[in-house]
Amino acid sequence: MIKLERTDVMNFENAMRGARNPLNSWARMDSETVDGKFTFGPNDLDLAKRLAKAGSDHRKFIRQIFITVDITAPLYWWKEYDTYKVGTVANSTSTMHKIHSKPFEMTDFSTDHMNEETLAMMQKNIDFLEEIRNKYIETKDKTYWYSMIQLLPESYNQMRTCTMNYENVLSMYYSRKDHKLAEWHTFCDWVLELPYFKDLFIQ
Repeated sequence: MIKLERTDVMNFENAMRGARNPLNSWARMDSETVDGKFTFGPNDLDLAKRLAKAGSDHRKFIRQIFITVDITAPLYWWKEYDTYKVGTVANSTSTMHKIHSKPFEMTDFSTDHMNEETLAMMQKNIDFLEEIRNKYIETKDKTYWYSMIQLLPESYNQMRTCTMNYENVLSMYYSRKDHKLAEWHTFCDWVLELPYFKDLFIQ
C-alpha cells in the first residue's frame, strides 16, 4: 500500500529562465504562470524537450523544478526509497516518539497482498503489540517500549513529507518502473502525472 497526497510542483518559470542563461536567450521566453499554474509556451517547451533529450549534462534545469508530496508507505518501501538520498529531503512521522500514542490497528500496516492465513497471524501480532503498548503506558518500563520498536513489522506504514526534483523522480522512474513491488508501480504512475513529465521524458 502506498498513498501520495498533497502534491505541489514549483519553480518551472525560474528553471526555464536559468535554462536560457547559456545563450542569453531570455527574450524568447514565452511561458506564463497564472494563479500559480505554470504553462509552457511553444519556444520554452521546444527548448526544454531538446535539453531533456540531450542528457543529464544539458538538462540541469530540471534539478530546479521542485516537488513536495506527502507519502504514506510501509517501512519495507521506505528502505528502498532511502537509497535516493542526493537532492531529496523528508520529514517523517516519528516512530520513536509516537509509537505508543494510539492503539495498534490493522490499518496501520500494509496488508493488501496478504492471504487469509497471513492476515490471521498479523492480527495476533497486532494484538500482542497492543498488549505491550498498554503495559508501557501503565508502567513506563522502557523494555516494553523497546519491545514495540523491535517487534514492529516492516509493513508498518509511515508518512513522510518529501521534497525532491524532476531529476530525482526521473531516475526513480526508470530504475523502478518494472520493480516487483506494487508500491513502485503506483509511485511511477504518480510520476507520469506530474506536470509536463511525459512531454519532456516519455518520447
